[in-house]
Amino acid sequence: MDKKIVWIIAKKDIKSILAIKQIWLPMVILPAVLCVLMPSVVVYLLQTDKFSAVNGLGQMLKLIGQIPGEAGETVRSLDNQESQVIYLFVNYMLPSLFLLVPVITSMLIAANSFVGEKEKRTLESLLFSPIAIKDLFIGKMLAAFLPAITLSLGGFLLSAIGINLLTYRQFNGTLFLTVNWLMFVLLIVPSITILTILFNILISARVKGFQEAQQLGGIIVLPVIGLMLSQVSGLFFFSPIIILIIALLIIAGSAVLLWRIAKMNERHILFEKQVH
Repeated sequence: MDKKIVWIIAKKDIKSILAIKQIWLPMVILPAVLCVLMPSVVVYLLQTDKFSAVNGLGQMLKLIGQIPGEAGETVRSLDNQESQVIYLFVNYMLPSLFLLVPVITSMLIAANSFVGEKEKRTLESLLFSPIAIKDLFIGKMLAAFLPAITLSLGGFLLSAIGINLLTYRQFNGTLFLTVNWLMFVLLIVPSITILTILFNILISARVKGFQEAQQLGGIIVLPVIGLMLSQVSGLFFFSPIIILIIALLIIAGSAVLLWRIAKMNERHILFEKQVH
């Protein structure tokens, strides 16, 4: 691998992303809304006299009784229902919602990877340049991975600060930085970002336009929605073991996609799929 070439490709793609408002604007708005604005508003409402009017309150209280083991005892030992519901929202509902940030951000960038080159008519010159196809793929992956991880970590830190400021007195300590959250950020976020990038690069290398690549690439959001529904329905609850299993499944999925992409690691195959 030629690291210099990889960085040149990554920097070029990142610069081109910053020049397209339709891509970078949603990337900035999404973490601001999902990681900062929405959680802070929900936690604030749960702390006020509007608590009893919150939609889905009955379902949340029911879920609290279903959380198994020591985690369930921790939630149910809190002083009042308001504290219990806030704990449930922050540590069980919010993580899967938070995953939408790296998934959608990396999807927007990766979906534009090869399609963007084709629409700008620069693909042919890339394919017939002395750049190794492997370096081309890695450079484009890096161009999607770095912004997605940066925005995700930034959103996580801002969310942690905002929620902990709102709840510090109520819980006599930090509510946000639990083992589940740390495992989510360190294991799930990077692995699902890589999975999303690989899936969208595979898609964008086969379609003709950005809109088509974006629509097909959006399929990767469905498993995240499935995780959200699993928490709301009580199908299962996040725990270190569950999070580790999810991370391993994501890594296995990435390995399958990487194997598929490796089969395309020939210039003539890419040329035929992109140009014809």
